[in-house]
Amino acid sequence: MKNEDLLYYLALCRVEGIGPIRFRKMLEQQESVATLFTLSGRQLKQQFGLSENLVKNIKQFSGFKDIENEIRQCHDKQIRILTLKDTDYPYRLRQCADAPPVLYVQGTIDLNMPRMLSVIGTRRYTAYGKEITEKWIEELAAYDVGIISGLAFGIDAIAHQSALQHKLPTAGVLAHGLHTLYPMQHSLLAKKMIAHGGLLTEYPWGAKIDIGNFPTRNRIVAGLSDATLVIETDSKGGSMITAEMAWSYHRDVFCVPGRIGDEKSRGCNLLIQQLKAQIVTSAESLALAMGWKAASVKPNKQLPLFVELSETEHKIITIMQQGGEWHIDTLKELSHCSNPALAAALLNLEMQQLITQNPGKTFTLSY
Repeated sequence: MKNEDLLYYLALCRVEGIGPIRFRKMLEQQESVATLFTLSGRQLKQQFGLSENLVKNIKQFSGFKDIENEIRQCHDKQIRILTLKDTDYPYRLRQCADAPPVLYVQGTIDLNMPRMLSVIGTRRYTAYGKEITEKWIEELAAYDVGIISGLAFGIDAIAHQSALQHKLPTAGVLAHGLHTLYPMQHSLLAKKMIAHGGLLTEYPWGAKIDIGNFPTRNRIVAGLSDATLVIETDSKGGSMITAEMAWSYHRDVFCVPGRIGDEKSRGCNLLIQQLKAQIVTSAESLALAMGWKAASVKPNKQLPLFVELSETEHKIITIMQQGGEWHIDTLKELSHCSNPALAAALLNLEMQQLITQNPGKTFTLSY
């Protein structure tokens, strides 16, 4: 997105009263956000059904200079600004109605990895919770899974550390701007994550730490992933909020069961009892439930001789040559193909025995 377009895009994000859902609806009705700021109050009311207060907030917005400074700051700090219009914006999160209009990302992580798992749990973990988190993430390394969490004390931090140890990309979702870090004790961990994963937030550079932001950011933790794994939690708290959000997004939720009466297992047992989560007793059982197969090492895959591909088919093969299983939604997002074109290309590739369709609308290369 050009800087001028980005300026107005970010400005609309800052208008008081324009939340993620309303923002998205306005974007669907008016593709050029810059044009939106030139509309009269009457046009804003008629076209978008805005109240007097919202119209006033748009017409009197005066924070453009601050946003210009912010864009420069992000450029200098190598922070990516991803908008809903950008192809790099995480497609899983885009599917959520309340997806943040903008993400600030620091690091190298690909937020559209074929497999993403959120791993969450209590800050006051037990030895059992720590052991399970470390062991399972070690085992998940065979499946090339990206690990998402909230960089909080407890299970979050253990999940990030274990991912780094086993060379899995990992990203922490923050509840404040990237100019600072909470908790500060995780500064060294955060630096390692930026080098081998990343940090991201919906809050702009300079946004202060606000306790109300933490429950809100949990929707991003839930929305970024194919599934959410809850290791340990009481019946209330941030992990329960994240699990409920993942369930509301129709994502898989998995829980490690615990003994009846154990404080740190109350939440997991409750989610299972309410049929909002599945019991998993190993990383392998989670992978099986997701239809994931262990990644096999097949470097430098080459097409069989004399195979002719259409432009769409070539795009799909190029994407899939990165290895692993690919969900049809991921292929659609990355290839920018229409549903009919994608379906036709996948069918043709399957008939040529170049790809194999697996359960759960996933595909792998056959050669």
